[in-house]
Amino acid sequence: MSMTRTLTVAATALALLALPSLGDAQTRPNSSDQPISFSADGGEYVGNTVTLRGRAELIQGENRLRADSVSGLNQTGESRIEASGNVYFVTPEQTIRGDRAVFTTADDMIVVTGDVILTQGQNVLTGSRLTYNIRTGAARIEAGGEGRIRGVFYPDSSGN
Repeated sequence: MSMTRTLTVAATALALLALPSLGDAQTRPNSSDQPISFSADGGEYVGNTVTLRGRAELIQGENRLRADSVSGLNQTGESRIEASGNVYFVTPEQTIRGDRAVFTTADDMIVVTGDVILTQGQNVLTGSRLTYNIRTGAARIEAGGEGRIRGVFYPDSSGN
């Protein structure tokens, strides 16, 4: 396969993964309007902020954030939630895995860093930093240092 064709396929794969999977952004349910439930092995509540440790899990609508520890959850609804250790963010369409994550509820953005893996069906992208908009489903993946992003894209064989 020529270099031009390879770059075209890679660009197409990235563009398709950046698009919302189930319709456009206006039809995607807004999870930020949903309550946040949480569980963990332990935690503490100081002021209005909850810190969770040990198999911490947050669920809001159809989205789930799991990590070894999560901090920053508060009752005001405007939060900057930080997760570290074995981070997984799961939506109905994607699964994101990484070492650390920062989720900003005000703009529905999550930034996952470390050894990042994004899967959507059979499609896979890897890198060191992923910025994902939960509301629109748009994703941007970056390589770190001398590394490169990598991916595997499976074309839709149904003819749609």
